[in-house]
Amino acid sequence: MGGVLIGLAVIGVVIAVGYVAARCGLGDEPTISALTRTAFFITNPVLLFTVVLKSDLSVVFSAYVPLAMITAAVTGLLYVAASRIWFRRPMAETAVGAMAGSYVNANNIGIPITLYALGDATAVAPVLLVQLLLFAPLVLTLLDLSEAGRFSPRLVLTQPFRNPMIIASLLGVVLAAFHVQLPSPVMAPLTLLGGAAVPVVLLAFGMSLRGTTMLRSGGHTAEILTATALKSAVMPAVAFVVGRFLFNLDHRMLLGVVLMAALPSAQNVFLFASKYGRGVAVARETILLTTAAAAPVLVLVVWLLAA
Repeated sequence: MGGVLIGLAVIGVVIAVGYVAARCGLGDEPTISALTRTAFFITNPVLLFTVVLKSDLSVVFSAYVPLAMITAAVTGLLYVAASRIWFRRPMAETAVGAMAGSYVNANNIGIPITLYALGDATAVAPVLLVQLLLFAPLVLTLLDLSEAGRFSPRLVLTQPFRNPMIIASLLGVVLAAFHVQLPSPVMAPLTLLGGAAVPVVLLAFGMSLRGTTMLRSGGHTAEILTATALKSAVMPAVAFVVGRFLFNLDHRMLLGVVLMAALPSAQNVFLFASKYGRGVAVARETILLTTAAAAPVLVLVVWLLAA
């Protein structure tokens, strides 16, 4: 289980560095805002572009993709239902909470975990593509519409094309579809910038933890616990049921699907929430709780399904 622990430890160390920096006076609100804006407008779009560009788009025809879509959609809609019935939060906060409960950390933790458990990372690419090309644009569009304060068909249709991360992902898809190979002098700076995306967001996340008390975030405890339960317990269970009984997957593919669903919430949830100033506490604490729960949850999944 070394891949699981190493992946979690790396993330934890970078978050801790951000927290210590904030404690030392290096991580005030303007600094956090500058880091999240840098990630949102520069490093994350570049990372998404390079990831999609290098992806094999033929994976969209594999069973992993519809499974990833169904699993995330069911989990996210369960949060939406809970929000409508109990929390009664606005659209933007509900979108962030649903994302926190269904958007997995496929890149940072998913790759080492699937390499350990399955011997390859085949299960990661489909989940990344579904999240980058479907769910992230949907949430970002909802956040943009909420920020605009009005609704119109034209705004819905044009809003995704004003977002740098969606534009970068779509550009990557177009180039990958035509098998375009960018020359090394072009890819080198893009790879360098993309490599900064994850540590920048994790540093900002760690800085934001200074002065916060877990589950005392202004009346958001029920939302945080709901999103955490959905992400850590319900989503893997949904993946197992759908994969086993609807798609009739073989043992190896089923393990890959459930492992991906059991991953903690991705740091991009915090990035989106911070950029728009909506649902930040829910995003931050759900990521923290699901990451803390990830080791026992993933070990349990491997123990139950790898036997």
